[in-house]
Amino acid sequence: MFDRHKGGERVILVAIDFGDPDHAESVAELRLLAAGAGLDILGEVLGKRSRPDAALFVGSGKADEIAALVAATEADVVIFNHELSPAQERNLERRLHCRVIDRVTLILDIFARRAQSAEGKLQVELAQLQHLSTRLVRGWTHLERQRGGVGMRGPGEKQLETDRRLIGVRVKALRDRLARLEKQRRTQRRSRARQQVLSVALVGYTNAGKSTLFNALTRAGAYAADQLFATLDTTTRKIYLPRLAEAAGGDPASGEVVISDTVGFITRLPHDLVAAFRATLEATAEADLLLHVIDSASPARERQMEAVEKVLKEIGADAVPQLRVYNKLDLTGIAPGVGHDEYGKLQSVYVSARTGAGLELLRDALSEILVARRADHDAGTTDDDTSRHTALSA
Repeated sequence: MFDRHKGGERVILVAIDFGDPDHAESVAELRLLAAGAGLDILGEVLGKRSRPDAALFVGSGKADEIAALVAATEADVVIFNHELSPAQERNLERRLHCRVIDRVTLILDIFARRAQSAEGKLQVELAQLQHLSTRLVRGWTHLERQRGGVGMRGPGEKQLETDRRLIGVRVKALRDRLARLEKQRRTQRRSRARQQVLSVALVGYTNAGKSTLFNALTRAGAYAADQLFATLDTTTRKIYLPRLAEAAGGDPASGEVVISDTVGFITRLPHDLVAAFRATLEATAEADLLLHVIDSASPARERQMEAVEKVLKEIGADAVPQLRVYNKLDLTGIAPGVGHDEYGKLQSVYVSARTGAGLELLRDALSEILVARRADHDAGTTDDDTSRHTALSA
């Protein structure tokens, strides 16, 4: 059903600058996305426009330039670093005589390749179906033809209507299954809450080093690689913080903290994908603390931080206290350390998850913040803003 890539397909990348300040970083990300999907990049077509062309997105002259490059290289697919309308995709395919996909479809394809858990696969399939439902017109030559079929459609129903109906049935089934899994997860979270187990969630831009940091803290052995979206499935482990136990009177169980590694974010993350993963990502909204992992070596780190904050707001996790963890110090030469805001409250930690530098500082910071969070819980504090400012300046 899905227009999935096969490894080694030959592609042309197209990126048009509409005056976006992050255009260069976005093009670099497109290259990484294509490489991460196992595609062979034969060439790139760049250009500038004031606004997209309604029919071809790039305009007639640029479309001819792309078509010439496709013919010369015998490329299989052209990938646009933008979101195309169904009509634009269809018009471009006719003009270029090859398949055309956009950035959203490429990201969905990567997620489909990388998802490992049953729930992750369900979430990706849901996102793909929702995206596909708007693009059924592409590549179908039989849409106006009446077809029969036992058990497939009513009398006289067109193929397009059948496809949309079957997709609707599958989408409902996927949502029902995901809802049941979310109910199980809520039960588990309530159980941890009754046991007063504190929770920490790692969030951050894709490839910021979350999984490497997660492994360094938990020794979990979660998959980590220098590529975009290496982690899709949420992994949860327990860590032990002695200072947290000491603050609770020495009870070893009081020193246990649940820590979760989550999927990375990216600019222009497909809306369907955020919606499909909402149930998983909403667990971050119930965490006691978010570790916002930042690639300190990236020149685009400020933009990446903004992208993460945008998604956190979308999933309702923007009010959760944050500790910023500036990672990859081994690439910057900066010494490990901690940072405080103007009120002297703990705000950031500088570490290298790969070498282990600064991890003890991070553990101490976690202990300091979570001791305050537990004190809030024990006091029966219900005002999230009050408890947040007691712990740290988010």
